[in-house]
Amino acid sequence: MELVCPLCNGMLNYEIYCLRCGSRLKDQGAIVDYLDEYSPYLSNDITQLVDGVEYEKCCHLFKCDRCDFEKRVEINRVRM
Repeated sequence: MELVCPLCNGMLNYEIYCLRCGSRLKDQGAIVDYLDEYSPYLSNDITQLVDGVEYEKCCHLFKCDRCDFEKRVEINRVRM
């Protein structure tokens, strides 16, 4: 069994609201996908080492469309 991010795999809806304007933030994906142009295509075994969070977590970027506020959220991975 491996650890997978339920948000990356569409198994979870996560609602978080903007601290500035109160609008709902949109999930922009895992932080590791923004590291370079190839990172979305790399194995999780590689990218989990460089995102700065614990192995059991996946860090996602959420952004407000109204005021451009950004927040990083650590999502607990689940065993599959």
